Amino acid sequence: MTTTTETYGVDPTPSPLALLLLGREADPNSERGVECPGDLPAASDPDLVARARAAKEKLGDRVFILGHHYQRDEVIEFADVTGDSFKLARDAAARPEAEYIVFCGVHFMAESADILTSERQQVVLPDLAAGCSMADMATAEQVAECWDVLTDAGVADVTVPVSYMNSSADIKAFTGKHGGTICTSSNAKRALEWAFEQGQKVLFLPDQHLGRNTAVLEMGFALEDCVLYNPHKPNGGLTAEQLRDAKMILWRGHCSVHGRFNLDSVNEVRERIPGVNVLVHPECRHEVVTAADQVGSTEYIIKALDAAEPGSKWAIGTELNLVRRLAKAHPDKEVVFLDRTVCFCSTMNRIDLPHLVWALESLAEGRVPNVITVDAETEKYAKAALDRMLALP
Repeated sequence: MTTTTETYGVDPTPSPLALLLLGREADPNSERGVECPGDLPAASDPDLVARARAAKEKLGDRVFILGHHYQRDEVIEFADVTGDSFKLARDAAARPEAEYIVFCGVHFMAESADILTSERQQVVLPDLAAGCSMADMATAEQVAECWDVLTDAGVADVTVPVSYMNSSADIKAFTGKHGGTICTSSNAKRALEWAFEQGQKVLFLPDQHLGRNTAVLEMGFALEDCVLYNPHKPNGGLTAEQLRDAKMILWRGHCSVHGRFNLDSVNEVRERIPGVNVLVHPECRHEVVTAADQVGSTEYIIKALDAAEPGSKWAIGTELNLVRRLAKAHPDKEVVFLDRTVCFCSTMNRIDLPHLVWALESLAEGRVPNVITVDAETEKYAKAALDRMLALP
């Protein structure tokens, strides 16, 4: 089908904010900075594609390029494999002959790849400003303070932490050190079932929506069994009694992309497209998930579209780059974005073709830029949490 602004929403005007959201310009307040040492190729350079091909060819099997599903098409074109964050990290680990892993994703994903790959491999993130707002909503200091609150309430010893893959290495390490496990959006239910076999409560980090939706819709918990821990309030904004009564202690974090969808988005698309199937990611709000026809991970969404009947209509609640790619791949189906307004993952979009070219050419010239390294202590405990997830049936 033809991509139109009517289908996907109006693209943002080239204001400074919009340019920043699309991965252009600099944010002086960025935690990790946005500048690349050396000369970053201009986006208008007509030879960017040829330069990327030449650098990749020169590097040969020494480089392995990972492309997350939410990446731009111009970057996906050069990816050796595509997938979600955990699949890509495992794909990197399965390529021990590659000296360099160029991760076209965001910071926590590159950390996971470094944890799972060998010491001789180096993981490169083309732009260090490609972070994740959700992952940044839980810092090691905040989570340690939360554990103190749980300890004071007398519930820490019966609480098992479960952290979403979309978290920093520090949070994964905290989880591993306290006997918990990691989960993806695909296996969150199994991870929670395992956690409740180990203890009476779960501290779910850092995405409240995935935790709530899994507990309530897949495991039969009531909304009242879930409490929201706000790290910006004393004691998380909760009383000791609330913590003792709760089964799910949800961290106050969310995905900036999926969190923007609301019930109006679902109602509007149903009115506009009669017979549409609404398919959303479990990182969406509870009201959106309960109003949708289907809910599933990124891989689930892709497989659902592949299996859908020709002529069927779909409104997809996930990142816009992926929805556009799905629409292009399925011209026999009507595939639209759930919301009328633009919804790119702004930090993921910082990895663009100029940054990829810069990274590949640097490697081809013998310079290794933007290496992501997790220290040995953090890696030890983070890997323990990841290994527990891998051991889940």
